[in-house]
Amino acid sequence: MFTVDDPHGPLLEVGKLQHPEHDVVKNREAKGVAFRLRVPSLRIDRGEKIALIGESGSGKSTLLDMLAFILQPSVASAFRFRPEDDKPPLDVDGCWQKGNLNMLGDMRKRHIVYVMQTGGLLPYLSVRDNINLSRGVLGLRRDGTVEHIAELLGIANQLKKRPDALSTGERQRVAIGRALAHRPAIVIADEPTASLDPYAAENVMSLFLSVAEEFNSTVILASHAWRHIKELGLRRLAHRTTHSSDSKLTETVVSG
Repeated sequence: MFTVDDPHGPLLEVGKLQHPEHDVVKNREAKGVAFRLRVPSLRIDRGEKIALIGESGSGKSTLLDMLAFILQPSVASAFRFRPEDDKPPLDVDGCWQKGNLNMLGDMRKRHIVYVMQTGGLLPYLSVRDNINLSRGVLGLRRDGTVEHIAELLGIANQLKKRPDALSTGERQRVAIGRALAHRPAIVIADEPTASLDPYAAENVMSLFLSVAEEFNSTVILASHAWRHIKELGLRRLAHRTTHSSDSKLTETVVSG
């Protein structure tokens, strides 16, 4: 359990701490088929590199959206986030229940960031300004961090260019740099190299994890390619999907 005096408490903890029978649950229904995602227990520590492996439709993106405070769980017996050691953890479910969306939004802005498949770069900004976006939003001064990240990612000579002058792999490295520039507590990546060929994907992923490790950012990565992820040393979350006999309910259980 979290305590303010414990500097080694987890960054993120989900599930019922005293009563394992109560989980974090998300239900939804589409085209007559119900889907349920259950998270009996999940603990993620600072600096960890986590992999969520599964086929499309198995609940990976749903879980990522809940961990990023974008999607409210249907039920949550415990959901706590502690990005700063000297402060008590945030009761995420309590914020949802009380409608304290400003608090969730502020925590997400400062401590959680997404890396998407396509990068989402602003085409009218230079590489330097794209990477600096997250820092600018938070009012952080320019201190050489952008240039340092660009050097680590192998795009230091591209800082003056705009995204349309870059290769697909280079654009994704810029997106990764932008995500990490303000040193977030958690970087969530949903199939971040899906648009790249296998060689480029492996190279970009290796660079991504290396920079995240230097910044002590936790990485939570969704992918369908376990072999490649395993080689990079990520911890895989337990993930099991079952279908009801009448095919009207799909349930995925994730824990770790």
